[in-house]
Amino acid sequence: MTDAFEDYCWKDIVSAETLEIYAAYRRDLFVGPRPAVLAIDLYKKAYLGGNRRVSEVNREFSGSCGEHAWNAIAPTQALFKAARRAGVPVVYTTRHADTRGVQSTLRRMGRQGEDIYAIQPGLEPEPDDLVIYKERASAFFGTPLSAHLRRMGIESLIICGESTSGCVRASTVDAYSHGFHNVVVEECVYDRSVLSHKVNLFDMHHKYADVLHIADVLAHLEGLPAKR
Repeated sequence: MTDAFEDYCWKDIVSAETLEIYAAYRRDLFVGPRPAVLAIDLYKKAYLGGNRRVSEVNREFSGSCGEHAWNAIAPTQALFKAARRAGVPVVYTTRHADTRGVQSTLRRMGRQGEDIYAIQPGLEPEPDDLVIYKERASAFFGTPLSAHLRRMGIESLIICGESTSGCVRASTVDAYSHGFHNVVVEECVYDRSVLSHKVNLFDMHHKYADVLHIADVLAHLEGLPAKR
C-alpha cells in the first residue's frame, strides 16, 4: 500500500530509517482557506537555452533550469487557469536587472540582458495581478508582500516557481513564519539539481508546507465557486 503522505518525488532517495525519524511531522494535507498563488521567479532567465538538459544549457546560460523549467510550464499554466477561474489572486515575484551588486545568492553573475527578469511568455501576469520585486531569495524580505496579502485577506499560499532549494524554500519558510498555511505544488516547482529539488521538497513538506500534487490542487480550486 502506498503511503500517501510520502508519495512524492523523494521516495527513491529517502530511507525508511529517515522516514521513521520524521514521523512526528505526519498530518493531514490540505489547501488552506482564502488562498493566493505565489509564483516565484518565473522569469526568462530560468528558461534560457530551451528544453534541454541543465548540464548542456548551463555552458551558455548560467542560471537556466533547462528541461526542469520547461516541464513545469504546462502544470503551472493549469494552476493559473484554475486559480483565476475561482478568483484566487496570483502574485508574482521577480527582480530588477540592475540591483547594484545586491544578489539573492552567492553565485557568480555574468552580464544580464535587459529583459532577463521579465516573466516567461505563456506565464505572464494579467493586468490585475500583483508583481513584487525583490533582491534577496525570500519574497518577503525587504518587500511589502506580507502587507499586500493581509490587505487582501489571504490566509494561505499555493506556491510555484523556482528554484526549489533557493527562492522557493526561502519564501516558504518566511511565509510559514508569517503565519500562512503553505502548499508547494510538486510539479510546479523546479531546480537546476534534481537532488536539491527532492531533498528540499522533503524538508519543506515535513516542516513548513504541505507538498501536494497538481491534480489535488486543481481539484480543490475547481471545487471553489467561480470568481469569489
